[in-house]
Amino acid sequence: MGEILRENQNKKLLLEMSVVDGEYDFTSSIVAALSQAELEIHNLDETIESIQCLKPSCDKLDYILAASSGTLCGIIDIFLVGKPGESPLGDITDKWFANRTTDFAKLYGWEDKGENSLSSAIRFLENKFKIPYDQRGAGDAASFVFDLSPTNHHFKSLAHNPSLLGLFFSILDQFKNSSHFISGGELISLVDADEKFELRGNNIPSKFFCAFTNWFGHLISDMSGSSGTKGRGMGIPSPLWTWTNDIIALKRTLNIPVSQFDNSINELAVNIYNKGYDARFQSTQAIPVFINEMLVRLVFAIRRLIKYFAETDKETRSFSLMWKKCEPFSNPTVKRMLTVAHGTFCLIDIGDATVRGFVTGAGSFNPTEFFLRLNIVGVGRLTISLYGEVKREIGIQKAEREIIFARKEKLVVENYIEGLQLLSELYDDKNLLNFITDFENSDMYIHAFEKSFLLAKKRNVPNNEILKNKMEIDSYFLGEIKCE
Repeated sequence: MGEILRENQNKKLLLEMSVVDGEYDFTSSIVAALSQAELEIHNLDETIESIQCLKPSCDKLDYILAASSGTLCGIIDIFLVGKPGESPLGDITDKWFANRTTDFAKLYGWEDKGENSLSSAIRFLENKFKIPYDQRGAGDAASFVFDLSPTNHHFKSLAHNPSLLGLFFSILDQFKNSSHFISGGELISLVDADEKFELRGNNIPSKFFCAFTNWFGHLISDMSGSSGTKGRGMGIPSPLWTWTNDIIALKRTLNIPVSQFDNSINELAVNIYNKGYDARFQSTQAIPVFINEMLVRLVFAIRRLIKYFAETDKETRSFSLMWKKCEPFSNPTVKRMLTVAHGTFCLIDIGDATVRGFVTGAGSFNPTEFFLRLNIVGVGRLTISLYGEVKREIGIQKAEREIIFARKEKLVVENYIEGLQLLSELYDDKNLLNFITDFENSDMYIHAFEKSFLLAKKRNVPNNEILKNKMEIDSYFLGEIKCE
């Protein structure tokens, strides 16, 4: 079987004869060698094309449109998101969460009687999903805890945090009838937190299930504040800020000293939560980021769709080809546009937050105001894009070396094909190039070497360098004679 052998350094191309199961197997004709070499060229072209697809192909208009999208969404963030309590979009988000709370209560049998329905639904869910860690620091056992109040107890109570650690402490507190809080850089535990609490369940698995259900149901009840609060209320804390509690809790549990930085970040998180920065406002911040994402992908797809119909004949159009040209998800061009769009958005957002931080600081910088207005969701999305850009660039650098080798290899194969084509024009006697039949005969060596002798004469090999029969060939390989 004809095959192309590559050696790591010399890159030689040979037609090889091999022995398989006692039989000889090798390229039987120039046509077969040509066919396999052309297949190799096709494979090399595919390799080069796949490597080139790693690079983004943005033009100036792509960059302009991406930056414009980021600018538009940055303006939306400044004037329609703003900060808690001053957010037109935030009011819409609060109402949406309130409706979801009442919808969830209806699933468990709550009836809407029309008067202050949200407060009634929250009270119903609080009674339905009882937990022992709902101390508010207002006359109950937790009133002795420093700085625990109805406005911050959702944040300081670890079991109220919508995180895996929050779930862990919720289950732990329900099994032990305790409460755990983070306050002043300390992990505080209350024993026998609620004398009336009893975890339902007849065995350990059922108790775990009830504990999880209580945790989830109570979080839903607290999404829009507590039943006794007036106005907007204090919802559950943002999952992007509760990590400050997690760090302190883990360090205290493992007897690792809590640094001043850890404590300062945690106090900052408590301060912005007290100003209304909860999970509802975090969702509000996601709106312009989502619009930016969708707008860039839509613009990319529309531009490529128009180009596809303009450059492709009707006869050759197909949905699969159109989708390959226009799909706005996996190709590096749209990813580069998203990096530009989210980068522009973050520049505008950070600039606005910085200016307002200095303005409200009366000559000094106000970090609370800055982080109230900083769109953490946008910063997180930009971080993901930048990580993708770095990873993609590393891949391109590695691929560049592969594409250089592939192009050199393609040149060698093309030269090889050119030589085979020249031979096929000069020598069309297939019988002289086909050894297979001869090797299958009993006297295959004699006939095969006679034909190789005739072939050497046709190719003008000097007579004194031709091995004329099998005896001379055997002597040559045994070292008994030498060709001059």
